[in-house]
Amino acid sequence: MKSKTKQLTKKIIAGKYKGKTLKLPSKTTTRSSKAIVLESFFNTLQFDIVDAIFVEVFSGSGSIGLEALSRGAKKIYFMERDRDALKTLKENITQTDPNACEVFSGDSFLNIDQVITKLKKQKQKAYFYIDPPFSIREGMEDIYDKTIDMIASLPVENVEMIIIEHMSGLEIPDKIGTFCIKKSKKFGNTTLTYLINENME
Repeated sequence: MKSKTKQLTKKIIAGKYKGKTLKLPSKTTTRSSKAIVLESFFNTLQFDIVDAIFVEVFSGSGSIGLEALSRGAKKIYFMERDRDALKTLKENITQTDPNACEVFSGDSFLNIDQVITKLKKQKQKAYFYIDPPFSIREGMEDIYDKTIDMIASLPVENVEMIIIEHMSGLEIPDKIGTFCIKKSKKFGNTTLTYLINENME
């Protein structure tokens, strides 16, 4: 008899949904952000994201966006194309406030235009958390090039800050379009790089 694979889960760390259990999709298709990375990120931006709009590109289970929602963000846009991850993401959203969440299923590099259109219409800025699949995965060799191009195309008037979670071996350019690196923090194989409008320095 085939043993059933144990469902991987993680809990929301803080805020109004603290302790809610989120399912994680299969590790073969997505990676979950390490707890230490998550903790550092939210320690850095804990007050800034209150009442903010948050976009989680390559959402996977949505754990970053739902943590942001729990800590006071007012609207979360999720972007994911993997079918299993989408199913898990939608289940996780029901644990929180579905009215504050919107899911864009399909290719994030195409759907980013829809998100920007919404932000422009509302004259809103957002925090963009971008966690692309590591480029060492099969079929993902150009993922970082495409991610850099996507960042360069983001309109500065709709961006509060961009955060990239990436392989530590990757050199992020100091300047991408009108954005520049504010800081980078390394956690073993994973690094968080924060980008802001170069005129805000």
